[in-house]
Amino acid sequence: MDHKLSQVNDYLVTVFNDILTIEETELQKGEFDDLSVKEMHTIDAIGLHGEKTSSEVAKELSVTVGTLTVAINNLEKKGYVERLRNDKDRRVVRLKLTNRGRLFYRSHQHFHKKMVESALADMEESEQAALVKGLKNLHLFLEQYY
Repeated sequence: MDHKLSQVNDYLVTVFNDILTIEETELQKGEFDDLSVKEMHTIDAIGLHGEKTSSEVAKELSVTVGTLTVAINNLEKKGYVERLRNDKDRRVVRLKLTNRGRLFYRSHQHFHKKMVESALADMEESEQAALVKGLKNLHLFLEQYY
C-alpha cells in the first residue's frame, strides 16, 4: 500500500474507532447511561418524526426482525420506544420514540452535527465537495458487501 493509501486507511480506522469510543463513553457518563451503543443506533434508525415498522428499521440496521425485536423490547422497558398497533390490522406494529427517546435522539444528533462541523471547518467549498465525493465512493463500495 503506498503512503497516501496507508495514511487514508489509518485515518479512517482511527476516526471510526474514536467515534465508537466517544459515543460509548458519553453514554456511560450521561443521563442516558442505561443505553448500549446498539440501542443508540436503533433509536437513531427509528428517527425523530413519524413511525416505522420493525421491518423498515431492521433493514436500515442490517439485522433480522427477530434481533430487532429483542432490542425494541429492551428500549420499550427503558421508556425510549413505544409500539403502536394498527386498529384495522393488529398484526401491523409501528415503532415510535417516546419523549425520552426523542430527547436522546436530539442529543445524539447534536454530537454528530458538531463532529461534521469540525470535519468541514476551514475547508474550501471544493475541498468539502471532494470529501463528500470520497465518502460517497466509500459508502458505495461498502454497500456492495452487505
